[in-house]
Amino acid sequence: MDTTKRYERLLERYRNGDLERRTFLGLLGAAAVTAGVTGLPVSKLTRHAMAAKPDQVRFDGWGGVVSEAFREHAFKAYTAKTGIEVVDGTFGGADEYISRVKASQPGEFNIAHLSGVFDYVRYHNLELSSELNEDNIPNLKNVITALQDVLRNVTGGTLSAVPYDYGTTSLAYNRKYISDDEMKEKGAKLLIDPAYKGKIGGWGEWKTRIWYGALQTDQNPNAIEDMDAVWDAIREHRDLALKYWASGAELMSLLAEEEIYVTEGWSGRIKALQDEGHDIGYYDPPGGLGWQECLFVLKGSPMEACEELLNFMLEPEVAIAVAEGQNYPPALDPTKVKLSDKVAALPAFDPTGTLSGLNFFDPPYWNSNEAEWSKTFGRVQKGY
Repeated sequence: MDTTKRYERLLERYRNGDLERRTFLGLLGAAAVTAGVTGLPVSKLTRHAMAAKPDQVRFDGWGGVVSEAFREHAFKAYTAKTGIEVVDGTFGGADEYISRVKASQPGEFNIAHLSGVFDYVRYHNLELSSELNEDNIPNLKNVITALQDVLRNVTGGTLSAVPYDYGTTSLAYNRKYISDDEMKEKGAKLLIDPAYKGKIGGWGEWKTRIWYGALQTDQNPNAIEDMDAVWDAIREHRDLALKYWASGAELMSLLAEEEIYVTEGWSGRIKALQDEGHDIGYYDPPGGLGWQECLFVLKGSPMEACEELLNFMLEPEVAIAVAEGQNYPPALDPTKVKLSDKVAALPAFDPTGTLSGLNFFDPPYWNSNEAEWSKTFGRVQKGY
């Protein structure tokens, strides 16, 4: 009992910042030895202590202007406030990142900027989800309820992530070569127009290619009836395209350098190009794709530190600054939080906070077809 009380007092001092980590561990070890405690119990106490106040939290995101916005407007201030360093990595795609996580040790990766409910389901099904203590994230009350509910439905009412932003994957085009009227007339079928062979791009991600293949064959992407027609449209696009792009930075470069004239693209990246002075149009076709992104806390992470970071990032001032930096609307409910004029002017922004005008992947439908469709797309991508 005396050892427990002594440990609790040391832990309280450490959490309050009164003790450096090395000093705390030394005192912890001395207290244990004095009490005759050795071996495994001491190591358990040490792990408990490190979980209570880690030196760093790892965050992985999409790179480019998105990661720059997180670093500049959230991570620096969080570290200054808490003393906990945010080590941020990047990834080019969701499949690449999940492969790295599955090959890692528990706790190696902490928070990921995941795209869509689809990924939330995947991580949960792989038993990589955690359970957030929402009492430690009071700013969650300001987040759009609809974005929270779709996540709660997956994890039995709890959350393993907080919604953070949303946007669209719609059609970007160079106005020097393609008029607004032509884009509105042809919509998604402009991506398979032979007139632009060699000047067409596309994201090399199976879900997006299938979604647009469905639109190009006049089908509902969440209830495809003729999959053969979709694969044919994907092959047609593949043969007309200059290349598939693999990152937001590559997307922006291809459009800015006029290597391609038309592609589907992420709303925030296209807004960044427009802000740089490029005459790039952006059009949401009927059935265009909407998505939300969340900050997902992986199983085995230091929960209190992660929850503190999530709450900090949901502070209205921080979330708005990040939104303006990355050009994606924040997940904050505009009926509860006053957002800036710049945020209100972003592509895909919904002033009602309902997101009723956006089309999203239906998670059960797409997850149930993932194994077959992703494998087939891999073959089609290689020329089959």
